[in-house]
Amino acid sequence: MRSFSEEQRFTQLWLHILLVVSFIGPVILVVNDYLKKDDKGPTALLGLIIIIGAMVLIYGFIFSLKLKTKIDEIGIHFKFVPFHFKMRTINWSTIEKSYVRNYEPISEYGGWGMKGGKLWNKNKGLAYNVKGDIGLQLELKNGKKILIGTQKQDEMNRVLQTYSSKFVNSIE
Repeated sequence: MRSFSEEQRFTQLWLHILLVVSFIGPVILVVNDYLKKDDKGPTALLGLIIIIGAMVLIYGFIFSLKLKTKIDEIGIHFKFVPFHFKMRTINWSTIEKSYVRNYEPISEYGGWGMKGGKLWNKNKGLAYNVKGDIGLQLELKNGKKILIGTQKQDEMNRVLQTYSSKFVNSIE
């Protein structure tokens, strides 16, 4: 049987630039304060080490995030690492509609990541995305909606066509 697999990470250049620029300010302030002091005791140096350590942890966390998606004969599987410990599976029998669409990450879901639900635009459902503006829209038989971002629109559409007979309303 035909299958689809994708792994996405936050690798956007603008995000790297934003993080580096936001890290530079605090470091400059602490270094400048350290250099101005006559008594260059361990307190200022400790402050610099803490700030740099926190920045490295934040940077590392953001770039450890990844979205894994798999489509096979069982259904659609996804995992947003590190928040999901195992793949979440949506069986074909629970899907009313499934189609790939363009969306507005910020206005529809409040940005990228794990978005939506109770906090933002409830009627749009949940979104799992890390970049771009194309996603797999799932409308479930229980009324829930889930959007899973993709960078492989054509490949995903071909695999969805393969399994379109598995759910009531085929791909739009």
